[in-house]
Amino acid sequence: MAPTLHSDLDHPSAGVVPIAAEARVGIDLYWLPLGAGGNFVRLNGRIYEAIMARLDRRPVFDLYHSALQVFVPEGRYTIEQTPVIDGHGQQRGVVAEGPVGARWAGRFRVFRYEMRRWRDGVIPDIGEAVDSPRRLSDDLADARRLLELVPQIPIVTWGRDELRTGEMWNSNSIIAWLIARTGFDVDSITPPPGGRAPGWNAGEVVAARERAAAPRLGVPEPGTSTVSPKSGGATRPARSAGFRPEKSS
Repeated sequence: MAPTLHSDLDHPSAGVVPIAAEARVGIDLYWLPLGAGGNFVRLNGRIYEAIMARLDRRPVFDLYHSALQVFVPEGRYTIEQTPVIDGHGQQRGVVAEGPVGARWAGRFRVFRYEMRRWRDGVIPDIGEAVDSPRRLSDDLADARRLLELVPQIPIVTWGRDELRTGEMWNSNSIIAWLIARTGFDVDSITPPPGGRAPGWNAGEVVAARERAAAPRLGVPEPGTSTVSPKSGGATRPARSAGFRPEKSS
């Protein structure tokens, strides 16, 4: 199945979450328990983790799904990979779609995921987030850079290792890729204590490959700063302004 790309029309959601003054510019990371709000997904996740723990001969961990909120002067954006729920993705800021499980299966909606860059959007079950939000940056250039990167995510099959990273590709892979490509040290970001984020390393590996290839291709790369979840942000070198949303009418 060929990747499906969409334009970002910046449709706001019906319910807008108020933005605190101190959070008007920056990037926040959320850790959501896998299957929050849905017993079926949660049960499957626990079975998967129990099998993997037994195979790896390690303790069983809680599994987490990651998402972002990005604040720029024009508004708040939610960044998340989710299943495709209908054919009205533009209303949710969908910028790309990809297959789940197998490329041939992507012709059916139930086997596709969507990537959202949703202005005034909603992260389902955000109330169940653990040790969140974690402020990654207070820098406007970081926020614009990350928003600019969302439509450029690798479109590969969810649940498979097509990029040969040693780990399946999923929603955590995309969030890790975005954070790394924005210029942060992903190794300094970890799930809540006792938790694990399957797929996170895959995104980090692919981003590292792209950074290594950039000098050979003559592509400028942003500087890299260490992210501390407890810090107020990271110092940044100057760079392009990045993503600037169209003004809503």
